[in-house]
Parts: sequence; C-alpha cells; structure tokens
Amino acid sequence: MRGARLTMLSAMGLAYASLSIAAGDPGRGAMVFNGTCIACHGSDGFGSLPGVPDLTGRTGLLSQDDAVLLKRMTEGFQSPGSPMAMPPRGGDPALTDADLKAVLRYMRKEFKNAP
Repeated sequence: MRGARLTMLSAMGLAYASLSIAAGDPGRGAMVFNGTCIACHGSDGFGSLPGVPDLTGRTGLLSQDDAVLLKRMTEGFQSPGSPMAMPPRGGDPALTDADLKAVLRYMRKEFKNAP
C-alpha cells in the first residue's frame, strides 16, 4: 500500500511539473527544444548531423520571418543540399502550435546572436 501511495504522489508531482511549464511559460521553449530539436540541431544550434542548418548568427536561418519558420516547423522542410528533411513538428506530432512558437522564441534568444 505504501508503494502505491508513493507512486501516486510521484505521478502527481510529474503532472504538476508539466502543468507549471505551460505553453506561455518562458521555460517551455527550452523544454521542447531539449526534448525534441536538440537531437539534430545540437545544444549549441550549430547542427549535430550532416546537412542540418546552422541556427546561429545574425544572418542565419533564424533571420527569416516567424511565419516562414513556423510553416517549416509545422509542415517539415528540407534545406537545399541536405540529405534529409526535418519532419513535421520535429517528428513529434503531439507538439502544439503554441509549443512551436515557444521553441522559436527560445531559439531566437539562444542562437540568433551567437558567434
């Protein structure tokens, strides 16, 4: 019985933690990036796989309009010369439009002015 109570309390704690990082929360973009995007784009935004575009720099990918980038994030996109395409929603169909907007804000903050 005690083990069941601890399991229930742990589950409640996880549910509370996920609710505290709602779509409007500044930490939401980091959480989505680190859970989904980091696999290909890397923690530094330079790209960790061949053909993945560099997210850093003032004239890089993030210098494009939000509408263009959100469309690519939503629908998927293959960069010219890349052997593989980014899947829609980064391969996670559970990501909402609010999640994508949050991760775009996070990437702009973290990578746009990187050297």
